[in-house]
This record gives sequence, structure tokens and C-alpha cells, in this order.
Amino acid sequence: MRHHLYNPDFKFVVEPEHFDKNTDRELLQYCLGAAMYMPGFKDFAPKILNNSMPGLTTMVMCCEDACPEERVSEAEENIHKTLDIITSAVEDGTLDADKVPLIFVRIRNLEQFKHFGENLTAHQVKSLCGINFPKFNAENGYEYYAYLKDLNDRFGEIIYGMPIIEDSEVAYKETRIQELLGIKRILDKYKELVLQVRVGGTDFSSVFGVRRGVGYSIYDIMTVRECLCDIINVFGRDNDYVISGPVWEYFRAPKELMFEELPHYGLEDYLSRHESIVNPEIDGLLREVILDKANGFVGRTVIHPTHVKFVNAMMAVTKEEYDDAVQILGTGGGVVKGSGGNKMNEIKPHTNWARKIYNRARAYGVIRDESGHVKLFAVNE
Repeated sequence: MRHHLYNPDFKFVVEPEHFDKNTDRELLQYCLGAAMYMPGFKDFAPKILNNSMPGLTTMVMCCEDACPEERVSEAEENIHKTLDIITSAVEDGTLDADKVPLIFVRIRNLEQFKHFGENLTAHQVKSLCGINFPKFNAENGYEYYAYLKDLNDRFGEIIYGMPIIEDSEVAYKETRIQELLGIKRILDKYKELVLQVRVGGTDFSSVFGVRRGVGYSIYDIMTVRECLCDIINVFGRDNDYVISGPVWEYFRAPKELMFEELPHYGLEDYLSRHESIVNPEIDGLLREVILDKANGFVGRTVIHPTHVKFVNAMMAVTKEEYDDAVQILGTGGGVVKGSGGNKMNEIKPHTNWARKIYNRARAYGVIRDESGHVKLFAVNE
């Protein structure tokens, strides 16, 4: 798999690298990008076999919020079947392994996870990248990862786990830090099985009875912003874990992206002035992704296929950022002038930033400048 395959003619300064579930974790944790959720009972195998969504690199088949309780058994059966179909198609040569997205399953609870796991086969595991753990907390986390470790040992193949931090114990100020530190102890114990830390902005919002409008971002909701801030503080230190951004709830599916002209100045300037790029729903998503990057999030959950290429395009790294990162990582110490001649690169304090930028560049590619973001997503699939 490789990012931006929906735009095969785009010219990168540095091409994004190929990846699959067996890619080294150090890089793979940056590669998920826009992780698209869908009900677990939906038959998505034909779309993968037909490569009808070339921009899709990560999909999550959900047995929790997107799946009514009475359809969980149906969803499990469909997921097992889908994994079998994909693995068989790769093995018999009818499907290029490089066209298979990273596939995750969002389980409902520990009991359902064990039921799903007991019916999992070695054949299916070849196409399964990992499990998403909803409402992950310091109480249920050890059991989730202990059973996940058992599955890894049983099949002799990597199956990652991704905790979703969205519990009310984290939403409440008086219990938040203790809860986050408890979660971190679990993740530190099983670090090699943790691919990303995910967050649930909608669940945090629901605790306080609020919902962001299309014209502003999750960072404008003060109580939710505090939750996200503390999650980054605990899990983002020294790049310990890659943390993905929360879902954007609004969508309007434009049949065609028609641009009379591309922006003459920076995309961030257009969006900050609320000048239209695509439409209010997509523009709001883009504004939020810009803030994601500023705060250290990489990728995010999406619930509509039209969001995928916008999120992934915005993850691409500009040449100036890339050159600065390479300079910082290749210099022993001190302070040097940045590649654009417009900033200082202080080697030791900027090293963690440089590592993150460099890995993002490997995953999403390097573009000439910010105008490349628009050129990257301004095509019709």
C-alpha cells in the first residue's frame, strides 16, 4: 500500500514509501492516516478486490457504535469472511498485495473480542492488521492486551492493538490524570503491540452535552480541548506514541471537485479567513487537520470516504519542513540556520519534531510547498 494512489500523476519531491502490516512499527505507526470506519456487517470485500477506492489505506470494521447489538454476530461472520476472501485473493494472485488497505476490527467489549478471537484463523490473520479497543481505560486495558498477546503467540504473526481513549474517567478533570497514567502503564508494558493511541472527541463532547458546529473545530470546545491536551501531554512525550485525531462529523459528498483556480496564497490563510476551498463541511475538516498537525496528532478517524484524501493530502510534508528535519537529524548539536533561511534550527530541542516530520515524510511524501496540498487532493477519483 502507498498513500495518494488516487492521484498517480502528482510529482513529489520525495515519493511516499510503500507499507503493509509487516512494515517496521517505527514507520507503520505514522502510515495509518485517515482511518475509515464502517459497520462490520457491510460487505466491503468487492471494493477492495476491484480497487474502487485507491486512496483508502486504512479501514476499521466496527462491531461497536456503528453496529446495532443484534447484528454483532452477523458482523463477526462478515469480518471473518472478508479476511478470508482478501487473503485468498492475494495468495492466488487475483489481488495485488500492495492494494490491500490496513484492516482493523473495532470490537465491542472484552467478551465479544474473545468470541471473535476464538473463531479467528491463521489464514484470516494474514490480512488483519489489528484491533481497536473502545472505551479503553485503566481497568479493562490489561485484559484487552493480555488476550491480544495470546492471539499473537497463537498465530505467530503481528496483530496490533489501538486503544481508543474516550472514557468519562478521562473527561472528568478530577480523575483524568490518574486515569491517563494508569492507561500509560498498560501501554508501556505492551508497547510493541501498540500501533497508535486514538481519541474519541464525540464521546468527550457527549459527556458535557456539547457538539461543535461546522464553522469551528473540536479545539474550540474548551472541555474537550483540555482532554486532548492532557492526552498529548501524557502519551506524546518524546514521541513515545503516535496519537491520531478525533473524527469530523460533517460531510457533503461533492460529485466533482471543480476548482476555477487554485489558491494564490497559503491554504491556511484561505481557511483562517473562511474563504471557501471546497464547501463548509470539507473546509471545516481541513481547518481541524491543520490544528491537528500543529498539536502533534497524525492522521484521524473518518466516517465518510470523501474525507480520506483530504486528511492524507494534508499529512504530506513540505520541502522546507523536510529539509529542516534532515538537517537537524544530521547535525551533532548547536544552532544552525534553517533551510529556508528564515528560522533557527536548534538541534537538541528540535530533534523530536524532526523525527516526527521525517517519518511523516516517509509515509505521505514530500511536496514542493503548501500549494501542493491542494494540488494533491484537487482531483476526482
